[in-house]
Amino acid sequence: MNSVMENKWPWVEGSNGLRDELLKSLSDADLAFSPGGQNVTLGALCREMGEVQHSYIESLKTFKQDFSYRSTEPGLEGSTARLRAWYQALDAEMKAVLSAMTEEDTHKMIDRGGGFALPVSLQVDVYLQALLIFFGKASIFLKAMNRPLPKQMAEWIW
Repeated sequence: MNSVMENKWPWVEGSNGLRDELLKSLSDADLAFSPGGQNVTLGALCREMGEVQHSYIESLKTFKQDFSYRSTEPGLEGSTARLRAWYQALDAEMKAVLSAMTEEDTHKMIDRGGGFALPVSLQVDVYLQALLIFFGKASIFLKAMNRPLPKQMAEWIW
């Protein structure tokens, strides 16, 4: 087992679990909520998080970050079941990619563009930060909906 799997994966797995807990607390109708203005719907926010995770998975495979991927699955952002299934597949793929890395691979640099590069271990940390940003955004949606935060999310994040 490489050091990223040993030291970072438990954090990734726990944080992805918070995301799953959030989805379990929502209905499909909840995903259509938007606080207004230029904000997207909650479902679109959840789809965007999956697209971000996809970008990080690809960066771990190619050692180059590209945020251009957009899901084309019809109805994805309107279905908690579809989002959960997609997240589970993304989580399994991320784990498989990281598990297959040698210790030497974990020290390779990932080109994030603009002359900015990070080693794999820090790239995983940045993915965790992206999840925290997602949770912050999602908490605003829940508060605007007058809904409590899921228990674990309230204890870990808020």
